[in-house]
Amino acid sequence: MGEEKTEAVYTHGHHPSVLRSHSWRTVANSAEYLIKYLKPDMYILDVGCGPGTISIDLAANYVSQGKVLATDYAEDVLKTAKASADEQRIKNIEFETADIHNLHYPDNTFDVVHAHQVLQHITDPVKALQEMLRVVKPGGFVAARDTDYESFEWYPDIDGMDFWKQKYLEVARANGGDPLIGKYLHAVARRAGYDHDRLETTAGVWCYTSKKEVAWWSDLWAERTLKSSFATTAKTNNIATQEDLERIAKAWENWGKSQDPRFILVHGQIVYQK
Repeated sequence: MGEEKTEAVYTHGHHPSVLRSHSWRTVANSAEYLIKYLKPDMYILDVGCGPGTISIDLAANYVSQGKVLATDYAEDVLKTAKASADEQRIKNIEFETADIHNLHYPDNTFDVVHAHQVLQHITDPVKALQEMLRVVKPGGFVAARDTDYESFEWYPDIDGMDFWKQKYLEVARANGGDPLIGKYLHAVARRAGYDHDRLETTAGVWCYTSKKEVAWWSDLWAERTLKSSFATTAKTNNIATQEDLERIAKAWENWGKSQDPRFILVHGQIVYQK
Protein backbone atom coordinates (compact mmCIF):
# COMPACT_ATOMS: atom_id res chain seq x y z
CA MET A 1 0.00 0.00 0.00
CA GLY A 2 1.56 3.29 -1.10
CA GLU A 3 1.45 6.55 0.75
CA GLU A 4 0.87 8.77 -2.26
CA LYS A 5 -2.67 10.07 -2.57
CA THR A 6 -4.48 10.12 -5.88
CA GLU A 7 -6.67 13.19 -6.01
CA ALA A 8 -10.42 12.61 -6.14
CA VAL A 9 -12.66 15.47 -7.19
CA TYR A 10 -16.34 15.08 -6.50
CA THR A 11 -18.27 16.77 -9.32
CA HIS A 12 -21.33 17.65 -7.25
CA GLY A 13 -19.63 18.64 -4.00
CA HIS A 14 -21.72 18.62 -0.83
CA HIS A 15 -24.05 21.56 -1.30
CA PRO A 16 -27.42 21.06 0.50
CA SER A 17 -29.11 20.42 -2.87
CA VAL A 18 -26.73 17.49 -3.39
CA LEU A 19 -27.16 16.10 0.12
CA ARG A 20 -30.96 16.16 -0.33
CA SER A 21 -30.50 13.68 -3.14
CA HIS A 22 -28.03 11.48 -1.27
CA SER A 23 -30.06 11.46 1.93
CA TRP A 24 -32.91 9.75 0.06
CA ARG A 25 -30.77 6.68 -0.51
CA THR A 26 -31.35 3.45 1.40
CA VAL A 27 -30.23 -0.14 0.98
CA ALA A 28 -33.59 -1.00 -0.59
CA ASN A 29 -33.49 1.69 -3.28
CA SER A 30 -29.73 1.85 -3.86
CA ALA A 31 -28.14 -1.50 -2.92
CA GLU A 32 -30.90 -4.08 -3.25
CA TYR A 33 -28.60 -6.26 -5.36
CA LEU A 34 -26.36 -6.72 -2.30
CA ILE A 35 -29.03 -7.80 0.22
CA LYS A 36 -28.93 -11.51 -0.58
CA TYR A 37 -25.23 -11.66 0.37
CA LEU A 38 -25.58 -9.95 3.76
CA LYS A 39 -25.49 -11.73 7.14
CA PRO A 40 -26.26 -10.12 10.51
CA ASP A 41 -22.72 -10.48 11.90
CA MET A 42 -20.76 -9.07 8.96
CA TYR A 43 -18.14 -6.31 9.09
CA ILE A 44 -18.79 -3.89 6.22
CA LEU A 45 -16.63 -1.13 4.77
CA ASP A 46 -18.81 1.45 3.01
CA VAL A 47 -16.50 3.62 0.90
CA GLY A 48 -17.58 7.10 -0.17
CA CYS A 49 -20.54 7.08 2.19
CA GLY A 50 -21.51 10.76 1.84
CA PRO A 51 -24.23 11.66 4.37
CA GLY A 52 -24.28 8.01 5.45
CA THR A 53 -27.88 6.97 4.89
CA ILE A 54 -26.97 3.67 3.20
CA SER A 55 -24.27 2.99 5.82
CA ILE A 56 -26.66 3.66 8.70
CA ASP A 57 -29.35 1.50 7.11
CA LEU A 58 -26.83 -1.34 6.73
CA ALA A 59 -25.81 -1.06 10.38
CA ALA A 60 -29.32 -0.79 11.78
CA ASN A 61 -31.21 -3.28 9.64
CA TYR A 62 -28.85 -5.70 7.90
CA VAL A 63 -25.78 -6.29 10.10
CA SER A 64 -27.21 -5.49 13.52
CA GLN A 65 -24.88 -8.04 15.15
CA GLY A 66 -21.91 -6.84 13.11
CA LYS A 67 -20.40 -3.46 12.32
CA VAL A 68 -20.14 -0.85 9.57
CA LEU A 69 -17.12 1.36 8.97
CA ALA A 70 -18.25 4.26 6.77
CA THR A 71 -15.60 6.36 5.03
CA ASP A 72 -15.46 9.39 2.79
CA TYR A 73 -12.76 11.59 1.29
CA ALA A 74 -14.53 14.73 2.58
CA GLU A 75 -14.33 15.22 6.34
CA ASP A 76 -17.21 17.70 6.55
CA VAL A 77 -19.82 15.33 5.14
CA LEU A 78 -18.76 12.69 7.67
CA LYS A 79 -19.81 15.06 10.44
CA THR A 80 -23.30 15.11 8.93
CA ALA A 81 -23.30 11.32 8.70
CA LYS A 82 -22.13 10.84 12.28
CA ALA A 83 -24.73 13.30 13.60
CA SER A 84 -27.44 11.32 11.80
CA ALA A 85 -26.21 8.02 13.28
CA ASP A 86 -26.05 9.57 16.75
CA GLU A 87 -29.55 10.96 16.40
CA GLN A 88 -30.84 7.49 15.49
CA ARG A 89 -28.75 5.92 18.30
CA ILE A 90 -26.98 3.53 15.93
CA LYS A 91 -24.03 2.14 17.89
CA ASN A 92 -22.48 -0.39 15.49
CA ILE A 93 -21.13 2.18 13.03
CA GLU A 94 -17.98 4.30 12.86
CA PHE A 95 -16.89 7.04 10.47
CA GLU A 96 -13.41 7.83 9.12
CA THR A 97 -11.80 9.79 6.31
CA ALA A 98 -10.20 7.56 3.71
CA ASP A 99 -8.96 7.65 0.12
CA ILE A 100 -10.41 4.81 -1.93
CA HIS A 101 -7.22 4.71 -4.01
CA ASN A 102 -5.12 3.96 -0.90
CA LEU A 103 -7.25 2.39 1.83
CA HIS A 104 -5.38 2.43 5.14
CA TYR A 105 -6.61 -0.99 6.29
CA PRO A 106 -4.82 -4.36 6.43
CA ASP A 107 -5.39 -7.06 3.85
CA ASN A 108 -8.38 -9.36 4.41
CA THR A 109 -10.17 -7.16 6.97
CA PHE A 110 -13.83 -6.85 5.90
CA ASP A 111 -16.63 -9.24 4.99
CA VAL A 112 -18.07 -6.75 2.49
CA VAL A 113 -16.58 -3.68 0.82
CA HIS A 114 -19.25 -1.50 -0.80
CA ALA A 115 -19.16 1.65 -2.94
CA HIS A 116 -22.27 3.41 -4.22
CA GLN A 117 -21.87 5.98 -7.03
CA VAL A 118 -18.19 6.48 -6.19
CA LEU A 119 -16.12 5.03 -9.02
CA GLN A 120 -17.56 7.45 -11.60
CA HIS A 121 -16.03 10.39 -9.72
CA ILE A 122 -12.46 9.19 -9.17
CA THR A 123 -9.31 9.30 -11.25
CA ASP A 124 -8.33 5.64 -11.11
CA PRO A 125 -11.25 3.23 -10.64
CA VAL A 126 -9.02 0.23 -11.46
CA LYS A 127 -6.75 1.02 -8.53
CA ALA A 128 -9.77 1.64 -6.32
CA LEU A 129 -11.27 -1.74 -7.16
CA GLN A 130 -7.91 -3.38 -6.48
CA GLU A 131 -7.80 -1.72 -3.06
CA MET A 132 -11.38 -2.78 -2.31
CA LEU A 133 -10.47 -6.37 -3.20
CA ARG A 134 -7.29 -6.26 -1.13
CA VAL A 135 -9.05 -5.35 2.11
CA VAL A 136 -11.94 -7.84 1.78
CA LYS A 137 -11.57 -11.27 3.38
CA PRO A 138 -11.31 -14.46 1.31
CA GLY A 139 -14.91 -15.52 0.74
CA GLY A 140 -16.08 -11.95 1.26
CA PHE A 141 -17.71 -9.64 -1.28
CA VAL A 142 -16.85 -6.46 -3.17
CA ALA A 143 -19.94 -4.60 -4.36
CA ALA A 144 -20.18 -1.46 -6.47
CA ARG A 145 -22.93 0.44 -8.24
CA ASP A 146 -22.50 3.33 -10.66
CA THR A 147 -24.70 5.09 -13.13
CA ASP A 148 -24.23 5.85 -16.83
CA TYR A 149 -25.16 9.47 -17.48
CA GLU A 150 -25.26 8.95 -21.22
CA SER A 151 -28.18 6.54 -20.78
CA PHE A 152 -30.35 8.99 -18.83
CA GLU A 153 -33.78 9.32 -20.41
CA TRP A 154 -36.61 11.72 -19.70
CA TYR A 155 -40.03 12.65 -20.97
CA PRO A 156 -41.13 15.04 -22.32
CA ASP A 157 -38.32 16.41 -24.46
CA ILE A 158 -37.75 19.81 -22.85
CA ASP A 159 -35.52 22.42 -24.49
CA GLY A 160 -32.24 22.67 -22.60
CA MET A 161 -32.18 19.17 -21.09
CA ASP A 162 -29.91 17.69 -23.77
CA PHE A 163 -27.67 20.73 -23.27
CA TRP A 164 -27.55 19.90 -19.53
CA LYS A 165 -26.44 16.33 -20.20
CA GLN A 166 -23.74 17.50 -22.61
CA LYS A 167 -22.39 20.01 -20.08
CA TYR A 168 -22.58 17.53 -17.22
CA LEU A 169 -20.44 15.03 -19.14
CA GLU A 170 -17.87 17.74 -19.87
CA VAL A 171 -17.72 18.87 -16.23
CA ALA A 172 -17.38 15.32 -14.88
CA ARG A 173 -14.54 14.60 -17.30
CA ALA A 174 -12.84 17.89 -16.45
CA ASN A 175 -12.75 16.65 -12.85
CA GLY A 176 -11.04 13.43 -13.96
CA GLY A 177 -14.12 11.24 -13.56
CA ASP A 178 -15.91 8.85 -15.92
CA PRO A 179 -19.67 9.56 -16.01
CA LEU A 180 -20.31 6.54 -18.25
CA ILE A 181 -18.61 3.92 -16.06
CA GLY A 182 -21.88 2.23 -15.09
CA LYS A 183 -22.13 0.96 -18.66
CA TYR A 184 -18.90 -1.05 -18.40
CA LEU A 185 -18.30 -1.36 -14.67
CA HIS A 186 -17.82 -5.11 -15.08
CA ALA A 187 -15.08 -4.51 -17.67
CA VAL A 188 -13.27 -2.12 -15.33
CA ALA A 189 -13.41 -4.83 -12.65
CA ARG A 190 -11.85 -7.28 -15.08
CA ARG A 191 -9.00 -4.82 -15.68
CA ALA A 192 -8.55 -4.69 -11.91
CA GLY A 193 -7.94 -8.45 -11.88
CA TYR A 194 -11.41 -9.70 -10.98
CA ASP A 195 -12.08 -13.22 -12.25
CA HIS A 196 -15.00 -13.24 -14.69
CA ASP A 197 -16.38 -16.50 -13.28
CA ARG A 198 -16.88 -14.96 -9.81
CA LEU A 199 -18.20 -11.61 -11.00
CA GLU A 200 -21.96 -11.08 -10.88
CA THR A 201 -23.05 -8.28 -13.22
CA THR A 202 -26.53 -6.80 -12.99
CA ALA A 203 -28.35 -3.50 -13.58
CA GLY A 204 -30.64 -1.36 -11.47
CA VAL A 205 -33.00 1.49 -12.31
CA TRP A 206 -34.31 4.60 -10.63
CA CYS A 207 -37.51 5.90 -12.20
CA TYR A 208 -39.12 9.14 -11.02
CA THR A 209 -42.74 9.60 -12.07
CA SER A 210 -44.89 10.68 -9.12
CA LYS A 211 -45.57 14.38 -8.54
CA LYS A 212 -43.56 14.31 -5.32
CA GLU A 213 -40.57 12.55 -6.92
CA VAL A 214 -40.59 14.81 -9.96
CA ALA A 215 -40.79 18.01 -7.91
CA TRP A 216 -37.95 16.81 -5.66
CA TRP A 217 -35.72 15.73 -8.55
CA SER A 218 -36.26 18.80 -10.71
CA ASP A 219 -35.87 21.26 -7.84
CA LEU A 220 -32.62 19.79 -6.55
CA TRP A 221 -31.07 19.66 -10.03
CA ALA A 222 -32.09 23.22 -10.79
CA GLU A 223 -30.50 24.33 -7.52
CA ARG A 224 -27.31 22.28 -7.80
CA THR A 225 -26.80 23.52 -11.37
CA LEU A 226 -26.47 27.08 -10.04
CA LYS A 227 -25.05 26.60 -6.55
CA SER A 228 -23.06 23.36 -6.23
CA SER A 229 -19.48 22.56 -7.20
CA PHE A 230 -20.80 21.67 -10.65
CA ALA A 231 -21.34 25.37 -11.35
CA THR A 232 -17.87 26.32 -10.10
CA THR A 233 -16.12 23.72 -12.26
CA ALA A 234 -18.22 24.55 -15.31
CA LYS A 235 -17.31 28.25 -15.16
CA THR A 236 -13.68 27.81 -14.08
CA ASN A 237 -13.01 25.45 -17.00
CA ASN A 238 -14.95 27.59 -19.51
CA ILE A 239 -17.40 24.75 -20.08
CA ALA A 240 -20.45 26.88 -19.35
CA THR A 241 -21.25 30.52 -18.66
CA GLN A 242 -23.58 31.79 -15.97
CA GLU A 243 -26.15 32.29 -18.72
CA ASP A 244 -25.73 28.65 -19.76
CA LEU A 245 -26.25 27.48 -16.19
CA GLU A 246 -29.37 29.59 -15.83
CA ARG A 247 -30.70 28.07 -19.03
CA ILE A 248 -30.09 24.58 -17.65
CA ALA A 249 -31.74 25.38 -14.31
CA LYS A 250 -34.76 26.73 -16.17
CA ALA A 251 -34.92 23.57 -18.26
CA TRP A 252 -35.07 21.48 -15.09
CA GLU A 253 -37.83 23.69 -13.71
CA ASN A 254 -39.80 23.40 -16.97
CA TRP A 255 -39.39 19.63 -17.01
CA GLY A 256 -40.69 19.42 -13.44
CA LYS A 257 -43.80 21.41 -14.41
CA SER A 258 -44.46 19.52 -17.65
CA GLN A 259 -47.32 17.12 -18.27
CA ASP A 260 -46.66 13.45 -17.45
CA PRO A 261 -42.92 13.80 -16.72
CA ARG A 262 -40.70 10.78 -16.17
CA PHE A 263 -36.96 10.41 -15.56
CA ILE A 264 -35.03 7.12 -15.79
CA LEU A 265 -31.49 6.40 -14.56
CA VAL A 266 -29.74 3.10 -15.30
CA HIS A 267 -27.00 1.76 -13.00
CA GLY A 268 -24.39 -0.93 -13.53
CA GLN A 269 -23.90 -3.23 -10.51
CA ILE A 270 -21.21 -5.76 -9.66
CA VAL A 271 -20.73 -8.21 -6.80
CA TYR A 272 -17.50 -10.19 -6.62
CA GLN A 273 -16.64 -12.96 -4.19
CA LYS A 274 -12.96 -13.13 -3.29
